[in-house]
Amino acid sequence: MLDYKLLAALAAVVEQAGFERAAQALGLSQSAVSQRIKLLEARVGQPVLLRGAPPCPTELGQRLLNHVQQVRLLERDLQAQVPTLDDSRLPERLRIALNADSLATWWAAAVAPFCAEHRVVFDHVIEDQDVGLKRMRAGEVAACVCAAEPPLAGARSLYLGAMRYRGLASPAFVRRHFNDDPSADALTRAPAVVFGPDDQLQHRYLAALGIQRPFNHHLCPSSEGFFQLLLRGLGWGMVPELQVRDALRRGELVDVLPGRFIDVPLYWHHWRNGGDLLAELTRQLLHGAGEWLVDAGGAA
Repeated sequence: MLDYKLLAALAAVVEQAGFERAAQALGLSQSAVSQRIKLLEARVGQPVLLRGAPPCPTELGQRLLNHVQQVRLLERDLQAQVPTLDDSRLPERLRIALNADSLATWWAAAVAPFCAEHRVVFDHVIEDQDVGLKRMRAGEVAACVCAAEPPLAGARSLYLGAMRYRGLASPAFVRRHFNDDPSADALTRAPAVVFGPDDQLQHRYLAALGIQRPFNHHLCPSSEGFFQLLLRGLGWGMVPELQVRDALRRGELVDVLPGRFIDVPLYWHHWRNGGDLLAELTRQLLHGAGEWLVDAGGAA
């Protein structure tokens, strides 16, 4: 039998990204948390954590974390079905991985009705849409929004819709770098803005124009900061249409190449045995996401 106190220590260390914060979350000493991890490893006969900064689960640790995520949600269902069980605990905490652009645009509106009906709080783990699934594979989150369609073993993948991205810049930037008539070569010489190492949208935009070589760019791992850099004329970049409708209407940003865009499909991944709470969140997302997302249309 698994000792769930030991598994809770493992989950806390990974979720809190360290032993000290895990100890604070569990109300234990750091030494006690460390002893629980060592005891868990002794019982399963192999390491469950790679002691780094932050600690990372081993392959077995990932499987145990996935199990813990599902048990937590199933326990909540059982508590609702057995009134004699203590219901004084804190609201359920769901860890969800999603891209910063979704969090900055449609996510809050889509999940607001769900949060109004259920005792739940979210831990949002920000990860680029192309790689967010790795957080779920590592057992760190119960579900994720990402651009990859194939589900993990034991999980489901459901299409939500697509975010439309347009290549935009300030009018002054376009005049300064393109003389109001950008070419493919001019786009590579003018500075771009890239969210982070995993952000490939600008690369895909240029590849559609036949450009495969490196290009100058700023790195800006902030959705709002990205938007501000474009407004202030520091570069051009791929921005979700949802985020910039007002700026486009006011003429503060313009298309670098009018009529060209990229649609990024988004999929909701969740564990099949995630319980009623995760199933209800899934229903809410499938019902509401279409109000903000488009049907994937590729690149125009």
